[in-house]
Amino acid sequence: MQNSYFCSNSYLNVYESAYKKSNISTQLLYGEKFKVIQKNRGFLKIKTDFDNYHGFIKVRKFKKKLNKTHKVIILKSKIYSKPKSKFGTKKYLPFSSEIEILEKKNNFVMFEKSKWISFNDLEIIKKRNMDFTRIFKLFLNCKYKWGGKSFDGMDCSALLQIFYKFNNKFFPRDTIDQVKFKNGVLKKKVFKKGDIIFWKGHVAICLNSRNLIHAYGPRKKVLIMPINKTVKLIEKTANLEIIKVISI
Repeated sequence: MQNSYFCSNSYLNVYESAYKKSNISTQLLYGEKFKVIQKNRGFLKIKTDFDNYHGFIKVRKFKKKLNKTHKVIILKSKIYSKPKSKFGTKKYLPFSSEIEILEKKNNFVMFEKSKWISFNDLEIIKKRNMDFTRIFKLFLNCKYKWGGKSFDGMDCSALLQIFYKFNNKFFPRDTIDQVKFKNGVLKKKVFKKGDIIFWKGHVAICLNSRNLIHAYGPRKKVLIMPINKTVKLIEKTANLEIIKVISI
């Protein structure tokens, strides 16, 4: 019996528990591989292939095979029902979605029957882009969403993880695991580009020596803020101090 599948939704919520009102813990993006561990009252308990994350998804149809060749390199790629159509559907593939090109026509590619996206929105799946500033800025002003990791909502740890996922490198999903993953320093007064700052339950990335970017719950979106001002603000409003600084 096959128990490995691929997500065939633009994105799919993964829940903490097997009931409708459970909190979202993360999301699967199109093309992500997962294993089904067991069925549970209309839900499937799964383990994700990329980061070994456990959670529950609703029972539905999934792809059994997917020869992934390309990935989405923009925030969201509009899905069209026909190549070179003037009007797209109301659906999109999120950044870092992984697809198989089934057909190419004009400058569009078909990844499922009657589902096309622009070839300009893609890159070959093995290609890496270490320009983390460009990748993080794609998500500027996206709303904050606990468990989200797409254009439709993003949390702080997903913003960091999506950079590594896009570059085919493992990185944990949650801050509690991310902070332990690499060596770093406990205290730092002068920050530089690429520094990753951890608080208990929160993370931000330094774009340079002055500004950081993070999915910030109190402001309900992904935004750029001054580093020193943010450190003081979090200490004042949440009573949290920096617990570790690592480098990207």
